[in-house]
Amino acid sequence: MTRRWRPRALRRGDPVAVASPCSPPDPDRLDAAVRVLEGWGLEVRVQPHARDRHPDLGYLAGTDADRAKDLQDALAAPDVAAVFCARGGDGAHRTLERLDLAALRGAEPKAFVGFSDVTALHEALSVELGAVTLHGPVVGTAYFAGDTAAEEDLRAHLFEPESRLRIAPPGAEPLIGGSARGVLIGGNLSLLSDGLATPHSRPSAEGGLLLLEDVGEDVSRLDRMLTQLLRSGWTDGVRGVLLGSWANCTPGPEEIRAMLLDRLSPLGVPVVDGFGFGHIPAQLTIALGAAATLDADAGTLVLDEPALEPAAG
Repeated sequence: MTRRWRPRALRRGDPVAVASPCSPPDPDRLDAAVRVLEGWGLEVRVQPHARDRHPDLGYLAGTDADRAKDLQDALAAPDVAAVFCARGGDGAHRTLERLDLAALRGAEPKAFVGFSDVTALHEALSVELGAVTLHGPVVGTAYFAGDTAAEEDLRAHLFEPESRLRIAPPGAEPLIGGSARGVLIGGNLSLLSDGLATPHSRPSAEGGLLLLEDVGEDVSRLDRMLTQLLRSGWTDGVRGVLLGSWANCTPGPEEIRAMLLDRLSPLGVPVVDGFGFGHIPAQLTIALGAAATLDADAGTLVLDEPALEPAAG
């Protein structure tokens, strides 16, 4: 992948933005997140509609137009160094319809952080801008403020990216052994499945190290979504797979693990389970769009270079 939109590491005093492109965040958790970010020495700008709730569709944080404008303005602002998503949930594809991604090609690259429904936005920024983005906490939720491990891992990725070249989660174990090199892509299985054949979505996972995780799904539905990716040819040429959390997915981890092994084995690539990202406490931040080497047997991921450019000065 040609890298055209690689952000720089953060410095104390940097302005950053918090936006809600998906579902509305809990107000108290959003306030707590702002305090954490300010504690890092950042100047935090909460976007005008970040606290909104759609007048008719309560699962959305404000209208599609307002959510998109908040995100567009944050990504285009020349002085903003990072954009944090307040929550996942629902609505990212609706927001994406209204973004002017072409207008961002000349914008100053900035770190973009989130996961879950935010997967659709990671994909679009990668496809349209060649962006390196961070699959990490949505800050207006329980997955950030008060979770000291998640806070620190994200902070290190943003301020000291050279310290996060090697990722070795303690719970990682091989589902299918081997090693592979590729570009980190993916995120939430539901969003990847929903995005098939839509504008700004990746046409295939070829050459990628694919992240997969989800929350609150039955194993049969996970099977259907993964099978859709496989049958469409989207997974052809994938180099390896990293599996994150399957929080509140039923009936349980053993059945889900068996399904994943059954579906992924024919790919003939390394697969590592329990890689510490997704809907879990102490979640790890992982740099999407970065080239890396996966060793499934050792349970390690090693980036070719820091995900963010060194900060000058």
